[in-house]
Amino acid sequence: MPYNTTAIPPRKEVTGQTQLPLSRVKKIVAQDQDINICSNNAAFVITLATEMFIQYLAGEGFNMARTERKPRRNIQYKDLAAAVAAKENLEFLEDVIPKTISYKQIKAEAAATRAQLSSNMPTDRPGETQREVAANGGGKKHRASTSRSSLNGSFVGASGARIMSDDDGPEDPTDQLHDEMRQANRGHDDVHMTG
Repeated sequence: MPYNTTAIPPRKEVTGQTQLPLSRVKKIVAQDQDINICSNNAAFVITLATEMFIQYLAGEGFNMARTERKPRRNIQYKDLAAAVAAKENLEFLEDVIPKTISYKQIKAEAAATRAQLSSNMPTDRPGETQREVAANGGGKKHRASTSRSSLNGSFVGASGARIMSDDDGPEDPTDQLHDEMRQANRGHDDVHMTG
């Protein structure tokens, strides 16, 4: 027997009842240190406003689900994230409901960052060109290891920071200095936020 997925329409008439539990809303409001006491009327209005906001957000998510190539009747996370990105009045939710990024995109960005960092490799030894440093493997000393993380190599994140596991052991101090110099030469950017 299939599930009943018909949407429950919002009530049009005022009944004086809320769908969200009023006592729970009062407990949430009481958690705020700035509010000493909250009247029943204020809690009721907050509850109604919350219900209206949830209905609006769900409606915008449903509109995004219908505009896809294959329209769906169920709202998914990606629909809510698309609605938050598309609607200006939902902009304040961008940190709470960000768009998801596929692993493939993250991997491609990391590879591009890694390539950029390797092309900007500084030479601090007199008389040595960048081509010689690259031919020598950047002057890095590798040790034989069978750990998974060292077999895969270190990962360079989207911000350009090198991410290594604890299995990789201590890094050569000169290599660490080279990495820090590369990051400092990249610019004075803060963390890049993508959405």
